[in-house]
Amino acid sequence: MAAAREIVILGAGHNALVAAFYLAQKGLKPLVLERRAMAGGAAVTEEFHPGFRCSTVAHAGGPPLPSIVRDMQLSKHGLETLESPVRLFAPSLDGRALVLMTDPIAASKQIEQFSKKDAGKYVELHKALKRTGAILSELLTLTPPVIEKPSNEDLWKLFKVGRKFRGLGKKEMMRVLRWGPMAVADFVAEFLETDLLRAAVAARGIYGAAMGPWSAGSTALLLLRAASDPYPVGNSAFPRGGMGALTSAMAAAARQAGAEIRTGAEVESILVKNGAAAGVVLRGGEEIPAKRVVSGADPQRTLLGLLDPVHLPPSFAVKLQHYRSNGTAAKLNLALDGLPAFTALRNVSDGNAALAGRIQIGPGIDYLERAFDDSKYGDFSRAPYLDISIPSILDNSLAPAGKHVMSIYMQFAPYRLRQGDWTQQRDALADTIIKTLAAYAPDLPGKILARQIITPKDLETTYGLTGGHPFHGELALDQIFTMRPQLGWARYRTPVKGLFLCGSGTHPGNGITGASGANAAREILKDLR
Repeated sequence: MAAAREIVILGAGHNALVAAFYLAQKGLKPLVLERRAMAGGAAVTEEFHPGFRCSTVAHAGGPPLPSIVRDMQLSKHGLETLESPVRLFAPSLDGRALVLMTDPIAASKQIEQFSKKDAGKYVELHKALKRTGAILSELLTLTPPVIEKPSNEDLWKLFKVGRKFRGLGKKEMMRVLRWGPMAVADFVAEFLETDLLRAAVAARGIYGAAMGPWSAGSTALLLLRAASDPYPVGNSAFPRGGMGALTSAMAAAARQAGAEIRTGAEVESILVKNGAAAGVVLRGGEEIPAKRVVSGADPQRTLLGLLDPVHLPPSFAVKLQHYRSNGTAAKLNLALDGLPAFTALRNVSDGNAALAGRIQIGPGIDYLERAFDDSKYGDFSRAPYLDISIPSILDNSLAPAGKHVMSIYMQFAPYRLRQGDWTQQRDALADTIIKTLAAYAPDLPGKILARQIITPKDLETTYGLTGGHPFHGELALDQIFTMRPQLGWARYRTPVKGLFLCGSGTHPGNGITGASGANAAREILKDLR
C-alpha cells in the first residue's frame, strides 16, 4: 500500500490541472493520476502521421480565464498564443466568401458585400454580447447556490451579479431574460438577415450539443460562451504547438506549485470507508489512501463507474443514470501536401490569410437543422456542420515545410447508431466529411497524405469521455448552473463525504476556460478548513 495522501485527483485534463495548481498553492501537494501516457485529457497535441502533429480532439476553445492564466503564469511555462486577424471564414456553395475579422468594424465592412443592414447590425450584436457577457462572466466563477437554503455568501454574490444586471436598464434586462430560452435561429434573426451570417453566429449555440438551431434553449449556450469571449462567432486563438502546449504549461505550473503528476496510472475504483472517500485503487491493485478524492472525469464515469453506486442515495443514482451525456461530435485530422484552394477565395488577394482563422461549413440555418435531423434518428449527417482549423499556417512546428495539418470538428455523429456500429462506419464518416468539404475546396482530396478519424466511441474509449460527449454532459437549460450535474449537487461535492468533482460535468462546464477546476479547488479548500 502506498503512503497516504491528503488529496488524490483523478485524470489530468485541463480542469484537473487547474484544481491541482490551486490546491498545491496552499501546500496540499495533491497527487494527480492520469491513465494515458500524457497529461491534458482531450486538450492534447499528438503526432498522427510522421512529421504531422495537431490538436487531436479540442482545436479551439475557452479561452482560459485571464485570472487562471495570470495565477498559473502560463507564459513563463511556455504558453504562446497565436491568433489570426480573421476569426472566421464561411464559404457558400455559390462561391461567395464571408470573412469575419476580429475587429467588428473591419468585419462589418466585409459583411457589406452581403447586406449593408447586417453590417451595422453585426456591430450592434457584438456590443450586446459584450454587455451581456460581462455580466454572465461573473457567473463563471460563482459556486452555484443551494436553491432551498442559500448561504449568506451565496446571497451576497448573487446580489452583486443582480446589481450589474440591473445596470443594463429595464429594456435590455427584459431582452436578456427572453433570449435565454430562445432557439438560436430566432435570436440571430432579430439582428441579421443574411442566412450565411446567421448560421455563422448560430453555430456557436449548437457547438458540442445535441441541438439544432431551432432547439429551444440553444441561445443560452451561445450566451454562456459569450461570457468568456463576446465575439459573435467565437474564438480562433490557439497555442503554439497545439492545445497540448496549453495543458503542458498547466502541468508544469501545477508541478512547480507542489503537485505530483503520474501518467500511465489508471484508477480502477474509488475506496469508501464509513461513508467517506478513503482513496483509490489502480489497475494492477495498487492502493493509494487519501483523505480527499477529486475527480476530473465526467459525473457518470466517476459516480456510476469508479464508485460503487451502493454508496449513493438511490434517488441520486437514478437521476444520474438519466443525465444526458451522449455526444454528437466527431473529429477528422488530415495531413496535407499543401493548402487546399477554396472556390470562394479564388478572387481574394490573400486567400491564405482567410484560412488562418477558423473555417465553418454550415451555409444556412436550415442546413444546420438538417444536419441535426440525421442524428436524431441514429444516423450521422450526410451534409455535416464542420468547424475547421489549419493551425500550420501560423505554426510551422506542426508540419514539414510546405505541408499542412487540417483539424476538422464534425457534427452531427450520434454516439449510438441506428444501423451498425462505429467500427463499421468510421471510414464512411471520414469519407462523408471529406466529400462535404470538397464541395468548397475541390482539390482537397488530392492533397490528403493521411487521415485520422475519431468517432464518438473513440472519444469514450481513448479519451475517457462517457458517451463521447466533449463537455462531460449536455449543456442544456436543465443541465447548467444549479442543475449541473444535478439539482442540489452543483457545488462540486457529491453525496460521498470527501469526494469531489472538478471536470466539465460541473458548472460552468464549457470549453477550455478552466473555471470548473478553479471553482472546485475553492470549495475543497473551504471543506478542509
